Amino acid sequence: MVAQGFTVDLNKPLVFQMEILQVGHLGEAYQEWVHQPIASKEGPRFFESDFWEFLTRTEWYVIPLIWLPVVGWFVLMSIWMGHTILQVALMMAFGIFVWTLLEYTLHRFLFHIKTKSYWGNTIHYLLHGCHHKHPMDGQRLVFPPTATAILCVPFWNLIKFMSTPSITPAVFGGGLLGCVMYDVTHYYLHHGQPTSVVPKSLKKYHLNHHFRIQNKGFGITSSLWDKVFGTLPSTISAEKSS
Repeated sequence: MVAQGFTVDLNKPLVFQMEILQVGHLGEAYQEWVHQPIASKEGPRFFESDFWEFLTRTEWYVIPLIWLPVVGWFVLMSIWMGHTILQVALMMAFGIFVWTLLEYTLHRFLFHIKTKSYWGNTIHYLLHGCHHKHPMDGQRLVFPPTATAILCVPFWNLIKFMSTPSITPAVFGGGLLGCVMYDVTHYYLHHGQPTSVVPKSLKKYHLNHHFRIQNKGFGITSSLWDKVFGTLPSTISAEKSS
């Protein structure tokens, strides 16, 4: 097939090649090509521009350094507005729970959307396809802070619309904490060497999504929603029932 004979020069910025070559050489075959992973630890350069290239690369520890103080600020806001620590903890737990569903939904329906057009393939590659093509690229395993900040705006407004002014900060802070947990967990599942049962199982579950069954196993921090919505890989289901 076309995808099997299609290659890119990894010594040149990829975005230029993707934009120029996707339509003529891939089209519907893009999905096949992007799910044939290159398991090198260092990913390719995206942009010729150093500025745009910088925005695509993020070390994992930057995420908690930036966002945990923000989470703390939102927690304090709800406390200052009269809620007890227990109440805030429960609201944050609810925010984390909502995040796990959002994590699953985004991964399944946005990051794995089927594309075949010029712009569809290009945008998908930049959004998530690059991660499947180069799954061990350590600097593209977490959400860049700029992208997270942009996404925070509509989610803050949605929570604000659905709850009270004093509850909104705690629920939003919980969701943001869930996002931080997602990012650091995702990095660990690719580059960590777990020794205990639970993280070892989670790592196997996620790498199974990358290297074996890409259309199932959309959870990152847990397999809860895969079980609920029937997208748990059959091999994992068989192991759990045996």
